[in-house]
Amino acid sequence: MELQNKTFVVTGGGSGLGAATARVFAEAGAHVVVFDVQEEAGQRVAEEIGGRYVRVDVTSDEDVKHGVAEAAAAYGGLHGAVNCAGIGVAAKVLGKQGPHSLDAFSRVIQVNLIGTFNVIRWVAAVAAEGQPNADGERGVIVNTASVAAFEGQIGQAAYSASKGGVVGMTLPIARELAQYGIRVVAIAPGIFDTPMLGQLPEAVRQSLGAQVPFPSRLGQPREYGLLARHIVENPMINGEVIRLDGAIRMAPR
Repeated sequence: MELQNKTFVVTGGGSGLGAATARVFAEAGAHVVVFDVQEEAGQRVAEEIGGRYVRVDVTSDEDVKHGVAEAAAAYGGLHGAVNCAGIGVAAKVLGKQGPHSLDAFSRVIQVNLIGTFNVIRWVAAVAAEGQPNADGERGVIVNTASVAAFEGQIGQAAYSASKGGVVGMTLPIARELAQYGIRVVAIAPGIFDTPMLGQLPEAVRQSLGAQVPFPSRLGQPREYGLLARHIVENPMINGEVIRLDGAIRMAPR
């Protein structure tokens, strides 16, 4: 699917992987609608790329339903989404303060897994009503998993579970939505230079980057955006989880 004049929602589009993807898609001629709970950041990215911003909490049924409807109305249709909204928490199951907080665990699952599914279902409902292109395609949905889905580290029980859920639902949803000409793919990034890592000391960031076999550095958000663009443009990529990690395999800690 060509991105020119197509409309895509990017969740978490105010920063990190989402902001980079919004920029890459806009450069390719797409209409981009930024979903984010951070209004100032989301609005800034939308203005920068000539797109639109809608305040959306991906865990809210009404927020997502409204945001998707607004995106489709603004540009006369909707052709997909890139799900980048996510949070993380570092906590041991048995920590110094006692067992892992159940509320914290639930919150990560709610945002990363249920929030992703929430966006998928509403975007798919609108995209399925669109006109197919010459190849029969109506839409493409890209989800964000993580290498933590496969090699979760100590303290990542909640995060790994949420991203493992994203991996697990990608293929069955792709199989179901095939009848509508909608592809579903997931990207599993390794260690990327996002706001989640931005608070770490520079020495720690350098150490993390050095663990990547090649290139031995943190991934750049734009590299994620470029892969998301290729997925949209390559019609044979479907139902797959693609690692984007410089060949790293995470150690236990």
